[in-house]
Amino acid sequence: MIINHNTEAYRARWRKNERNKFNGAFYYSQEICDIMIPLVKTDRNWVTVNVYGYAADHSIVFIHNNLHPEYYKHLERRNDLILVCGIPETMEKVAHLGTPIYLPLSVDVGYVEQFRLDSHPKEAAFVGRSIKRKGKEFPEPVDFIEGLSRSVLLSKMAKYKRVYGVGRVALEAKILGCEVCPYDPRFPDPDRWHVLDTRDAAVILQRKLDEIDGVK
Repeated sequence: MIINHNTEAYRARWRKNERNKFNGAFYYSQEICDIMIPLVKTDRNWVTVNVYGYAADHSIVFIHNNLHPEYYKHLERRNDLILVCGIPETMEKVAHLGTPIYLPLSVDVGYVEQFRLDSHPKEAAFVGRSIKRKGKEFPEPVDFIEGLSRSVLLSKMAKYKRVYGVGRVALEAKILGCEVCPYDPRFPDPDRWHVLDTRDAAVILQRKLDEIDGVK
């Protein structure tokens, strides 16, 4: 069983979400399903997005929200879950729900590289969902790139010398040759974001699953 961005309950919510439908979890889920799942051998179910009430026992669950672990409370009703966290700090927050593991965030590097430019004519931009910049201050004037489909967002981001972004945005910015700048106090060091291709992430995940499930 795969519960993902195409699950009708998720799509119904996604269609109503005019401001934040183009978010990292949505595109990460696409790459997990298109690239990672075919490369990983497991008998576990997959849950690549969070939809209240939608899960299954014996599943691999991707945790996207690092600020609000309470959003995953419905998983308490499920057994034998492996919780895939994109930052180590989230593992402790969801440990009561199953077995947390750290899998560094990844992107389809080849796809992103298509948008790289030879020069960056613009100075600085914040890239991401608008809610992520709420209450944040920037040390310089910035343009805001948000609420766009991924291809349009990457095309625009590639023009900037400096990008204020975290998570997968930071990885994409580095691939595009932009300098990643900090703005979120949780992540003061942009060097924490290492470029990792989704295919290589699948290898890491396979190793961790084998260790947990006793596969030799």
